[in-house]
Amino acid sequence: MSAGARLAKRIVIEGAGWILVLVGLAALVLPGPGLLALFAGVALLSSQYEWAQRRLGPVKKAAMRTAADSVSSAFRISVSVVLALGLIAVGLVWGLHPPAPSWWPVAERWWLLGGWGAGASLILSGLIALGTIIYSYLNFRDQPAGTDPAERVGAADHTAP
Repeated sequence: MSAGARLAKRIVIEGAGWILVLVGLAALVLPGPGLLALFAGVALLSSQYEWAQRRLGPVKKAAMRTAADSVSSAFRISVSVVLALGLIAVGLVWGLHPPAPSWWPVAERWWLLGGWGAGASLILSGLIALGTIIYSYLNFRDQPAGTDPAERVGAADHTAP
């Protein structure tokens, strides 16, 4: 591989890694799979930086534990699914941009700013949330108490086909 191709590959990997880290940090307080995005970003950066390799294990463990906790009861699963579907519904309404209701206190131009751009990001967030709920359910739902989910996923990743 030429030096230019290696540089381009490094720029793409680092750029994607840092974007995922920033999105993950934002999603820790906003709707979205924050720890999973953070884990994906650190995983990408670990191919380039030793400091990221050292932090990959703890971030993976926290992400997998959170994924397992999210499907630990039928109530949590139900609430998560309802909220994810709610995000999708709000995204559709936002994109369709209905007229401002009579109770809206300011000018109509301030109603649902962003149009389909904002609506699409809400829909995408809802779809990602549903995907992570399904992933967590399939991988962690029947996990015995006290089992470390990161070890379970890691073991499944290294088994022979």
